[in-house]
Amino acid sequence: MKTLTMRFIKQRTALAVRLLFVAGLLVVNPAAAVSQQSDSDKESSEPSADSPGNPADSDATERLSLNGLEWLQRLADANRQSNFEVSFVLTRPGQEVIPYLWRHAVLENGLEAEQLNLQNGPGQEMIRLGNVVSVFEPDVQPYSIYADAITGPLPSDLLYEPEALVDAYQFITIGRTRVSGRPAQQLRIVSRDNKRYNYQLWLDEETGMLLKLNMVDLQGALLEQVQVTGLKISLEPAPYFAKINPQALPSAVAMTPKTRQHQWEVQFMPVGMEEIKRETRRLAMTGQVVEYKLFSDGMVDVSVYVQPAQDSLDSDVVLRHSTNTFLSLTTGQIQITVIGKVPPATAYEIAHSLRAVGT
Repeated sequence: MKTLTMRFIKQRTALAVRLLFVAGLLVVNPAAAVSQQSDSDKESSEPSADSPGNPADSDATERLSLNGLEWLQRLADANRQSNFEVSFVLTRPGQEVIPYLWRHAVLENGLEAEQLNLQNGPGQEMIRLGNVVSVFEPDVQPYSIYADAITGPLPSDLLYEPEALVDAYQFITIGRTRVSGRPAQQLRIVSRDNKRYNYQLWLDEETGMLLKLNMVDLQGALLEQVQVTGLKISLEPAPYFAKINPQALPSAVAMTPKTRQHQWEVQFMPVGMEEIKRETRRLAMTGQVVEYKLFSDGMVDVSVYVQPAQDSLDSDVVLRHSTNTFLSLTTGQIQITVIGKVPPATAYEIAHSLRAVGT
């Protein structure tokens, strides 16, 4: 893994690199290549053998009557209740492929277990038992946090709580198609205020499991794709989970509560995006104190950093690295940085909406 390299001057260079690392803009060396085309209208719409015209298949007919949210609820139920093993690849135009292995199980005691493993390079692994997620990555001390889902390339609210997305997005059913040889239902997830990127996804008709997810920009160009390459559902949990020793996992620590007071507020955020975390940090590379707030709508996160302006550039700086926008600007005596999977225009609106509060 390595941080995004940017050409800034003096302390701006150090700050940019540090912030991009914090935001998780990591690049991994993959081993294969997959199609990077946008699939909004390019998937074949061939009728399958279980076409609703066949009166014998009443289940297929019933599934076709589902609306977008009901399809996503099928996805959530499958993810919570099934024992499965999924291989998928993450691709972005012009970059190499990142392969993952994702497992889920419902143990004998009813506890949910989950594993996400990065398959290339030195590896990264996350293990969830119930509401505790343990993280293992190179050159970092293992740790555990309290969380109901693993944070990975697939948004957790989409996988487990799609109803939490209704304020921010519309769910539109497109129709039947085929993905990886399986009958699938295509949907679109569209930002309600046109301030975020949109999504196309394909769900397996039989199981409700995810087969493909595209993130597209406001013009419909592909930004990121998750493509399932292997799907196995079983009656029993995978043998892997029997090897986990809960006593050997790191003890869980609580996340920082949203109680720290900052003397500024963000006046604009896309519809449905809420503050979920705030901190004050001292950057190791510069020694500067940075105030930080994290916002999320359940699909994407946006981080806002505020610090005293020092050696700032005269003009604003905006960079887009694959799906992530990095915006840094100086106004008065403060420097504002916005990082997230939002269009640059939205990052500008967020940055320019900051206002001082309190005394």
